[in-house]
Parts: sequence; structure tokens; C-alpha cells
Amino acid sequence: MHTHIHRIAAGTLAALLALGTGAAAAQQAVKLRFSHTVPESDSQHKAALEFSKRVKERTQGGVEIQVFANSQLGNDTTLVTGVRSGTIDIGATGNPFVTGLAPKLNALDLPYQFADAQQAYRTLDGPVGRSLLDELGAHQIKGLAFWEIGFRSLGNNKRPINTAADIKGLKIRTTPNPSHLKAFQLLGANPQPMPFAEVFGALESGAVDGQENPPTLMLSSKMYEVQKHLSLTRHAYTPLVVIMNKARFEALKPEFQKVVLEEAAAAANFQRKLNNEGEKDAIAQLRAKGMQINETPDVDSIRRVVREETRKLYIEKNGDAVLKAMDAQP
Repeated sequence: MHTHIHRIAAGTLAALLALGTGAAAAQQAVKLRFSHTVPESDSQHKAALEFSKRVKERTQGGVEIQVFANSQLGNDTTLVTGVRSGTIDIGATGNPFVTGLAPKLNALDLPYQFADAQQAYRTLDGPVGRSLLDELGAHQIKGLAFWEIGFRSLGNNKRPINTAADIKGLKIRTTPNPSHLKAFQLLGANPQPMPFAEVFGALESGAVDGQENPPTLMLSSKMYEVQKHLSLTRHAYTPLVVIMNKARFEALKPEFQKVVLEEAAAAANFQRKLNNEGEKDAIAQLRAKGMQINETPDVDSIRRVVREETRKLYIEKNGDAVLKAMDAQP
């Protein structure tokens, strides 16, 4: 009797195994959660979806990435902590939110460091960028790629900004980047660092007068509802750092690691193209929604006050090796 049952069980098991190879493969898909802090209408979210789609295709369903927008899994600060501890697998956040861990990365958002986007991309996508991403390795983080927030411009509710003198006295929300805090202090403003999720409310309540972000992000986050003036100061370029929990990255099969790194880099190009195409349109839409926009402020007057002083501050803290390597880039 028993042998009979065993025989049937073994037969059933063999049949199930034959059936189940497809199902088993599907069940073994590595599922990853990707978090960012901006609205779904923003290029960051579109790039994250593209990244997710391409990784799934190239790993034949072996790696599935679910994207959570708009600070759903926490604000910028929480996101970095989550990626380090592994409660979030992948995250995208502004460079200043990882520089507390790896201060050398602050070189990337120094005021007026990059003449234009192409120069920024050459630095970020080259050996300098890779070595900076690798600084995060000591903190349980695998740096995947640099996407972008972009060139920051100044919005406020008090007055049009044309020269450095017009910035004096404004309460401006900034990132926690020491060089941005220093720059606005040098300009006589009162910088107030806070996560992106809190900015709209702070502008609405009058806790701050202004903020500085790219026009595309001002549009997607509806800043025009709470900001009257925009001046295209383009005073600093901010990369978006795409980071992954290091142990989670290292647990992927080597061929999947390669796909994740390649597609993170490809998504950077996808997102930058969207931003580039979107900026003129964003400025036109912000204007149509009632913002007063100065497209040609006296940028030199601002640069003169902030550029050398903020570089000096960086070099005091981090040495000059990174800046020398960046300045040597064509």
C-alpha cells in the first residue's frame, strides 16, 4: 500500500516539476522597490519607468522594479536612510542628500561650476563621476548613475531678481548643500534647508519667500500656484543620484548587475533629453500660469559674489583633487 502511494506521489511530483519550471522561474523574479520624491508628471518618474521596463525586458522578467513617486516611501532624507538599511532597494534623490555621507560629491553642485549641461554630462558620465559614485560604497550604497535635477533658478514672492543685490533679505529654501547655504548667505539672503516634500507648504504659508529649482520641476510640482517671480539665474547644476542598497545589488547575478548599471546609465540620457526638450515649454507654461519671468538676469553679478568663496569652502573641507579633475575635463 505504502509503496503504491509513494509511486503515485513521485509520479505527481515529476509531472508538477515538468509543469512548474516556467512558474518557478517567474516566482524567482527579484522584486525591487524604487523610490523618488517628485510628481509622476516629472521626467524623473518617466525615466524610472523606462529604467524599470528595460531592466525587466533585458533580464526576461528576472528583475522587476516597482516605482513609487512623490515621496510615497518617505522624503529625500528618509529615502537615503532606507536605501542604506535595505528597506528601499533603489532610490533617486538630489545630490545634496547623499553628500552628508560622501562630502566630496558636493563638488558637483558648486555654484557656477559647469558652463553648460554638456560639460556637466561629460564629468558625470566619465571617470570623475564614477569615482564619486563609488565614494558611497563605504555606506552600504551602490551608486548606479547620475540622472539630473538640472540647472537651478530662483523663484520668489517678493520681487523680480535681476542682480545679486535683489536677492538680499529673501528667505530661500535650499537643499542642505553647504555651498548653497554659503552662497545665499554671501548674497545676504536667509537660506532654509528642507526636503523637497515640504517646500510647497512652506511657500504657501509664507514660511519662506522662495526656492531654487529647474523650471521643469517648478512646473511639475505646481510652484506657480505659490510663486510669483522666476529669474533664470541657473546658479548651480544638481545631479540626481540613483542609488541602490549595496548588498541587494551584490546579491544579483553578475549578468543582472551589468543590465542594471547599463540601463541606469541609458535612462540618464532618456531623462536629460526630456528635460532639454521640456525646459522652453516649462518656461512658457509657467508664464501662461501667471509667473513673471526674467530670462536674462545679470548672472555675472551673482557669480562674482559666490563662485570663488564656495570653491574655497569646498577645498578647505575636501581638498582640491576632485575640483582639479573636474576643471581638467574639456
